Amino acid sequence: MKIYTKKGDDGTTGLLGGTRVPKHHLRIEAYGTVDELNSYLGILRDIQPLHQDIILEIQDRLFTLGSHLAVDPSHVGKMKLPEVSEQDITRLENEMDAMDEVLPPMKNFVLPGGHIAVSHCHVARTICRRAERCVASLNDHEAVEPIIMTYLNRLSDYLFVLSRKLTMELDAIEKPWLPK
Repeated sequence: MKIYTKKGDDGTTGLLGGTRVPKHHLRIEAYGTVDELNSYLGILRDIQPLHQDIILEIQDRLFTLGSHLAVDPSHVGKMKLPEVSEQDITRLENEMDAMDEVLPPMKNFVLPGGHIAVSHCHVARTICRRAERCVASLNDHEAVEPIIMTYLNRLSDYLFVLSRKLTMELDAIEKPWLPK
C-alpha cells in the first residue's frame, strides 16, 4: 500500500466510509488535533521514563477517539470500531485520585515549567484543551458521541495533575502564579 494516493491534491480528504470533505472541515480539524495531541504525548513519553504505561494507554485511546471522529456521520453504526468506554474515563480519574493523594494541595494556579518534562506535559494539556474545543465545535454541527468530549475533558485534567506529579518526582519547583 502506498502512502500517497494523490486524492488529496485538490484540498479534500476522505472520511472513513469514503465521503470526501475539505481538509479544513470541522471533523478533520477535530481528529487532526487529537492526532497532534497523540504525537505530542509521544514526545512526553520519550523524554521521561515515568508514567509511560499510562501514556501508552492514553495514546491508544486517542487513536480510538480519532477513528470515531473520522467516520462519515452517515456511516456511524455501520462500521466496527474499537470502543471508548466509561472504564477509560474511570482509569483517568483513578490515576488522578492516586496522584492527588501524594501532592500538596493547590493554593494558586501554577505557572507551566520547572522541568522540560513538566513543560511538555503542560503543552500536551493545552493541545488537549484545543482538541476538546474542536470536538465541541464539531458537535454544534454534527452529533459527536458524548463520551469523546468527556474523555478529552478528563484527559486535560489528568495532564494537569500529571504535570504536578512530574514536578514532584523530578524535584522541580512548582511556581505559583501570584498576580501583581
